[in-house]
Amino acid sequence: MKVAIFGTQFYEREYFNKYNIDNKHELVFFDEYLNNETADLAKGFQAVCIFVTDTIDKECIEKLAKLGVELIDLRSAGFNNVDLKAAKENNIIVLRVPNYSPQAIAEHAVALILTLDRKTHKAFNQVRNNNFSLQHLMGFNLYQKTVGVIGTGKIGSAFCAIMLGFGCKVIAFDSKENEALKLKGVHYKTFDELVSESDIISLHCPLTSKTKNLMNKKAFDKMKRGVMIINTSRGEIINSEDAIAALKFEKIGYLGIDVYEKENNLFFKDRSETIIQDDVFEKLLSFHNVLITPHQAFYTYEAVIEIAKTTIQNFTDFQNNTASDNEVI
Repeated sequence: MKVAIFGTQFYEREYFNKYNIDNKHELVFFDEYLNNETADLAKGFQAVCIFVTDTIDKECIEKLAKLGVELIDLRSAGFNNVDLKAAKENNIIVLRVPNYSPQAIAEHAVALILTLDRKTHKAFNQVRNNNFSLQHLMGFNLYQKTVGVIGTGKIGSAFCAIMLGFGCKVIAFDSKENEALKLKGVHYKTFDELVSESDIISLHCPLTSKTKNLMNKKAFDKMKRGVMIINTSRGEIINSEDAIAALKFEKIGYLGIDVYEKENNLFFKDRSETIIQDDVFEKLLSFHNVLITPHQAFYTYEAVIEIAKTTIQNFTDFQNNTASDNEVI
């Protein structure tokens, strides 16, 4: 099967080619992201493969359908960037990689917590400049702190297990409670209870109409002063303007984000020689208590290998007309 792989990064070509056994599929890599303006690049392809940086709206899907594309394969778990209704109307199947490494993202969330708390990034820079002062480096114990987890799917569950290991009190909010987590000591709360009781809040929910801007002024106002907020889920779950206001008034004491609501214009590219035109992002960077990483939480050897394997298998299943558990319903 001939597949157009959009928005490919340097590491993806190696692993996709490696697990495309016997060159079963003809893989063509594009640096461009797939959207309404670049959809014509899919001409002559039966399938397109996309990432979270691509925008597959109704207009894009209609163009793909006219070009003969029958499959949209996401090399990610999330699918909020695809208009599923339009895909169904145009008889395009949508597959994804639902499970690659929940631990990778959960562990990165913990890395953000520890870095913000113990200020290891600041200490590293100081020591390199022969500054061995402890001034401004004081942190706090995680032990017995209340950690609120919003979303207890596979990633959220993995995160809960790690924080329980630190001796934290873990509370959670999800529309569907995880009985196994409850047996481990996780207590489910209402959303308002969670945001008001937590010392640390970590976001692990998908982006939906209900979770978009879930972290807004109304939610921030209910939180403890100096709360730490961590987001390794989707950028649009946090209203960045409201977060900036909460940072200014020191309601938010620490903010660690691996995702950003307008990251498509920033992440996955070297922009060190360009002037960033996003004023909101620049404001976030100006705070000493904000830590931003470039959507790298998933980026481990184990995860990348699993993404490549599953994506290639999705191509094969579609080609063989084999039912797949990875189809987005």
